[in-house]
Amino acid sequence: MSERSGRTTDGRTSTAAAASPVTAVTRSRLFWPAAVLAVLLAANLAFTHDFFAVRLQGGHLYGSLIDILHFGAPLILVSLGMTLVIATGGIDLSVGSTVAISGALACLHISESADPGGLVTVLTAAGIALGTAVLLGAVNGLLVAKVGVQPIIATLILMVAGRGVAQLITDGQIITVTSDPYKLIGGGYWLTMPFAILLSALVVLATVLLTRSTALGLLLESVGGNPVASRLVGIRAMRLVALVYVFSALCAALAGLMVSSNVSAADGNNAGLWIELDAILAVVLGGTSLNGGRFSIGGTVLGALIIQTLSTTVYTIGIPPETTLVFKAFVVIAVCLIQSPAFRAKLAARGTRARRTTRPHAAAPTTNREVGA
Repeated sequence: MSERSGRTTDGRTSTAAAASPVTAVTRSRLFWPAAVLAVLLAANLAFTHDFFAVRLQGGHLYGSLIDILHFGAPLILVSLGMTLVIATGGIDLSVGSTVAISGALACLHISESADPGGLVTVLTAAGIALGTAVLLGAVNGLLVAKVGVQPIIATLILMVAGRGVAQLITDGQIITVTSDPYKLIGGGYWLTMPFAILLSALVVLATVLLTRSTALGLLLESVGGNPVASRLVGIRAMRLVALVYVFSALCAALAGLMVSSNVSAADGNNAGLWIELDAILAVVLGGTSLNGGRFSIGGTVLGALIIQTLSTTVYTIGIPPETTLVFKAFVVIAVCLIQSPAFRAKLAARGTRARRTTRPHAAAPTTNREVGA
């Protein structure tokens, strides 16, 4: 039999050659996140028999799957920006504060406007929020790329101070707004789908095109994989690093507009609280290494959906609120272990040893004397 051809002399395909497509699929970076997401979704059928049902009512799509995409849209956006930051070997802990600041600025402008329901008012409010996010991201990028501050320290400064800034903007109160155009961003529908899903999908698609259809993705991976070598070959690493922090802040600002729009209110204390940790977790679940280098946008989207599905599952099966975080922690640990190639290799090796020890010993050959007897 030829190993290259993968066929025996009688024309049949060998077992190793037939198994190679399956092995290629399981080794894909997206396989395990997709498998875990599928298992979580299927597990909900035991508690909600119409979990996969999607119905059209009043021109709008409703259902548990739509809710997961809808409420997971802000996390997808934040995780998207976090992916590119981590790809350069950095981290951004300030995204939660940026979510709070952007929502607070937008709602404050709308609430103080003479025409809260006007389209110009809403566009101006969104422009103020996004413009402020650009400044915040530029500060983070400047501290990391130019000054040389460690990313975790540089972004921790804004994480702490930004939450206070958000509460100063809202004066420690919850600002409520009544504006139909603003409600559309996070809680409205367009073309039968929640607008937040369409907006997040558009941002994801644009990011994929920029990073995979141009050299930008390779440059980011080069900076994250080996910053010294990338700088020596002429890559402007500092500019790229500063750019990804600006992009991360913009994604967080869009998420902040979605969150505040969905509830028609801005809460400087609780909006986006701990979303940075969920975003980092989503990136890791998607297969992107925290050491920088290669990244997976599709994996990040799947990771964010895993976290949102897990939250939905917690409420579906009725887990007590005081044990919710513990339950999520155990599930996340299990998911990380399942995705780890080293852990799977150890399990496979242990299973092989177990089969060898339990295999019955071959009978000892009989001697001529025993045969004669």
